[in-house]
Amino acid sequence: MDMNAPVGLSGQLALERRLETIANNVANAGTAGYKAEAITFATIVSKTQPFQTSFAFDGGPHVNMAGGALKQTGNPLDVAVRGKGFLAISTPQGTAYTRDGRMQMLPTGDIVTLEGHPVLDAGGAPLTADPAGGAPDIANDGTVRQKGRALGALGLFDIDLSKGYSRYENSAFIPAAATTPIDDFTRDGIVQGFTEESNVNPVTEMTRLIAVQRAFEAMSASLEQRDQAMRETIQGLGARGT
Repeated sequence: MDMNAPVGLSGQLALERRLETIANNVANAGTAGYKAEAITFATIVSKTQPFQTSFAFDGGPHVNMAGGALKQTGNPLDVAVRGKGFLAISTPQGTAYTRDGRMQMLPTGDIVTLEGHPVLDAGGAPLTADPAGGAPDIANDGTVRQKGRALGALGLFDIDLSKGYSRYENSAFIPAAATTPIDDFTRDGIVQGFTEESNVNPVTEMTRLIAVQRAFEAMSASLEQRDQAMRETIQGLGARGT
């Protein structure tokens, strides 16, 4: 059995997945709090005879958790996370965790994301404020105050994506593993009046995108040349038999 075609196809599929991931990173270079994603690949060695054959297979995605640059906005309802923590928000798909700290206060006093998802405290309850109480003050530990009165605190959580996750609206994650509330604000905390930018480096990602595109095209051309050579061989053998 000729294993060149399946091996080449596995390589093409691997490159296509990597291409999609890089393209998604580039598309979200301007998304607040977005964490770049990459794909790891592994090799499966078959037991085919007379030779062992190596196939590429998708080893799964992993996320670059490095912090993005902080951008000062001066908006009291904008916050950036310092350290490794994530804010918790309530979504139709369950609790999601994000570094996009752009918030708004509804006429009801509910504090929500720009998309309208309630922002949660450390206990998982929605945060509310006095809609007539003026701009809130948000401390390093997430405590929210209006005119000196404590209203609650933004929940800050440590999340583990190693056991699997899904993305929600690009910058948020829904991890498969349980999360842990952060209660030590020595290294982690909240910075009011700032937002965190995406940690995507557009120049690096565009360079990777071009390299993967060229590799995909080269592999496609190689497979086409192989198929053409096989067709010509079969036609030659058929001509000899007539």
